[in-house]
Amino acid sequence: MQFKDFDPQKGKRLEILDAQGNVVNAKLEPKIDKETLLKMYKTMTLGRVADIKALQYQRQGRMLTYAPNMGQEAAQVGSMAALDKKDWLSPGFRDLNLMLYRGVPLKQIYLYWYGNEWGNHFEEDMRILPINIIIGSQVAHAAGLAYASKILNKGEVALAVIGDGGTSHGEFYEGLNFAASYDAPLVVLIQNNQYAISTPRRKATKAETLAQKAVAFGAEGIQVDGNDVLAMYVAMQTAAEHARSGKGVVLIEAVTYRMGPHTTSDDPSIYRTKEEEQEWAKKDPIARFKKYLMDKSYWSEEEELKLDEENNNFVKETFEWVEANGAATLEDIFKYTYAEMTPQLTEQYETHKKFLEESEGK
Repeated sequence: MQFKDFDPQKGKRLEILDAQGNVVNAKLEPKIDKETLLKMYKTMTLGRVADIKALQYQRQGRMLTYAPNMGQEAAQVGSMAALDKKDWLSPGFRDLNLMLYRGVPLKQIYLYWYGNEWGNHFEEDMRILPINIIIGSQVAHAAGLAYASKILNKGEVALAVIGDGGTSHGEFYEGLNFAASYDAPLVVLIQNNQYAISTPRRKATKAETLAQKAVAFGAEGIQVDGNDVLAMYVAMQTAAEHARSGKGVVLIEAVTYRMGPHTTSDDPSIYRTKEEEQEWAKKDPIARFKKYLMDKSYWSEEEELKLDEENNNFVKETFEWVEANGAATLEDIFKYTYAEMTPQLTEQYETHKKFLEESEGK
C-alpha cells in the first residue's frame, strides 16, 4: 500500500471490506493467517461484551464512571495486530480493545474503572504507558518515546491514540511537530468517532479530513474506514514500517462511530438522533468481520454461540473477582501522584486516616 494512492485531500479513503463484509479491494487484502484472524475476532467480541457489561455495572452502582468503546473495536484491534510486541502504546481513555489484544488482563482494566490505581500499572513487557485522561498529552509522551527509540537505535515505534476532538488540543500539534521535525518513529491514530463529547466533528474543525492535518507537519496522512479491521491492519502495518525505517511520522484517521455515550455520565440522545445511530449500526465492525470469516469457512454460527456464552461467563467471573478484591486502600489515593509522597501529601494522608479511625470509634 502506498500513501500517495490514498490522499485524504482528494477524498480517498482506504477500505478493504465494505459494510456487508465483502472484499472490495482484493489487491490490498492482507495475508493474515487463520489463527491471527480468529484472535482478532475473539478480542473484538470479548471487548464488546466487556463494554456492554461495564455500562451495566456502572448503572447498577457497582463501577465508577466508564468510557464505552462499542463500535470502535476494528480501529483498535486492527491497529494493535499490525504492530510488533516491542512497539509502545501511549493510550487515551477509550482503548479497551487495544489493551486486550496486547495481552492486558480484563480484570486489570476493570480494576482501573473500579477506582483501583493498580489497574493502571502495566507490566514492563506490555510496553503500555498509563491510561491518559489529560487529552493530547499522550501524543507528547509518545513523541518522547519515539525520539528515544531513534537516538538509541532500538527500532521501536510509538503509537499514540487520540479522539477527533483531541486533534484540537495544543499538545496534539506540539507532539506531532516535535516528532516530525526529527523523523522520530511516531504513529498517531485518530479515532474519529464523530463526536467530542457532544460536539460533532463537523463543528470542531474546518479541515475536511483530520488525516490531512499531517500536511502541516510534513508527515504522511491517511484516512481509513475505521470499522474495517483489515483496512486498519494494512494502514497501521504500512505506517509502522514507514516510521520504523526512518521515513518519519504517520497520522491515521480511523473513521468510526461511538455507538454508546461518551462516558456513563453522558446522554447522547440530547445531541444525536436515533436515525443516525441506526445508520451507523449497519456498519458494525464485528458483523462485517464475522461475515468475512464465515465466507472463508473460518467461523460458524455454532462457534459464535459458544464464544458468546464463554465471553459472558468470563466477564461476569472477572468482575466478581474485582468486586471481591479490588477495593483501593486509603494510601493508594495519595501514593501515586509522585515517585514518593511529598510532605504535604503525607500530612493529608495521616490527617484523613486519623479522621476515619476516630469516626469508626464513635
